[in-house]
Amino acid sequence: MLAAAGGRPAGSNGEKMQSSNALNDGTEDIAFAIAGRMHDLGVTGLPRNYEIFYEAFSGSNNSLRKALTTLGDKPGQEELDRLAREYFAQNNRDGIVENFHVELASKLEEVVSLLRRGHNSLEKYGVILDRTSEGLTSGQNLSRDVFEKIIGIMSVATNTTIAQGRRLATSIADTYSELSEVKAKLEEYKKLADTDPLTQIWNRRAFDKVIAQIYSDRKAVMFSALILADIDRFKEVNDRHGHPVGDKILQHVARIFRTGVNGGTFIARTGGEEFAIVVEGLSSDAAVELADDLRAIVEKTPFLRADPGKPHEPVTISLGICMASDADGPEDLYAKADRALYASKMEGRNRVSRYPVANAVSQEAPRKNWMIYRSE
Repeated sequence: MLAAAGGRPAGSNGEKMQSSNALNDGTEDIAFAIAGRMHDLGVTGLPRNYEIFYEAFSGSNNSLRKALTTLGDKPGQEELDRLAREYFAQNNRDGIVENFHVELASKLEEVVSLLRRGHNSLEKYGVILDRTSEGLTSGQNLSRDVFEKIIGIMSVATNTTIAQGRRLATSIADTYSELSEVKAKLEEYKKLADTDPLTQIWNRRAFDKVIAQIYSDRKAVMFSALILADIDRFKEVNDRHGHPVGDKILQHVARIFRTGVNGGTFIARTGGEEFAIVVEGLSSDAAVELADDLRAIVEKTPFLRADPGKPHEPVTISLGICMASDADGPEDLYAKADRALYASKMEGRNRVSRYPVANAVSQEAPRKNWMIYRSE
């Protein structure tokens, strides 16, 4: 159960930063409030700068807000980019991946160098064996002193080669361990770049990849469906209770989706209050039943209480479904599922609609670009 938002983030750099408190007031649209605050601080209106200010002052990232506040009344672009690299891995994705590749190449070069050193050591040992063998088979009379020298040389050479082999094996094991750590970090970063930081489910980037993959497999097309879900009147919730409460609702809805579907089902937050679920192996009726079960659970969950002693305010969701076999490709699938979602909204919300929908108003649904990361 969530309570209404309490205090608001306070700045420490005078009226300019303190007035960012207005970002949590329902009387001012957050987008305009953030743009105004950036203008007052002399910050260039770049998308990455807007993301920093939104996350900092919408109440969803207190540590970022404190870090931004310490930059003072005139934060520089280099300082802002540093914050972006620190708090938003996806903004510096190419640079981070490049660094990982350089580090991987360096570790591999270390392994090659170690193997080369081992090879050279064995070659030298082989030369010693060859020369000793030639001396023993030359037919010359060999004195005891010569034999003792030969035995001494062979002993030293053998012990040295064994010791070098052990050191080489240890060095290779250590380098391989470091290489494995770099690879693990790279995999962790890739997952982080595809994860929504607020809800800890997949994000829009991951969704774009998954929905595109459906149509690369004929079997997947036959047995896949896209469910789009949208929290009803979410802006009103934010305006009335504050964005921290809205963030909590997003997290709870994501948790309901995770626990309400099979473990392998793909779930993503595709933007704002919209979620996407890609289901496999279900008929159209079964997909509708799943979506309606999720809708009912959300409706029954006591998210909000306006005032102590009063009934809970329900949070509801609307959903739209389209089977992959009813669409010509990923873009068409997204558009038709969104059209079904739009029909649910127009018919009163808190309901599930499937494509094709009978309501003609759904044909007027605004077109959305399904793939934000098309250039990548």
